[in-house]
Amino acid sequence: METKLERDDQHWRTAKLKAGFKSHLIIYLIVNIGMWALWFLTDSGQTNGIPWPFWPSLGWAGALTYQYFNAWHRNDLNKAL
Repeated sequence: METKLERDDQHWRTAKLKAGFKSHLIIYLIVNIGMWALWFLTDSGQTNGIPWPFWPSLGWAGALTYQYFNAWHRNDLNKAL
């Protein structure tokens, strides 16, 4: 049985994870808008394949997805495993 102090600690950890995800998401959006704008203004007419901002956006989105599930669905994943 959990004590009140243990539950409070768990709630604080969860709140910190959620706040970290939200700030990471905002940074992701700002940086990606900048990368895509830079690509559009400089290389968009010369690209013959996948635009270069696609790859960092994809990798960062994977890390952001992991962080999302760790913040919002951590208990659900632990119960499933």
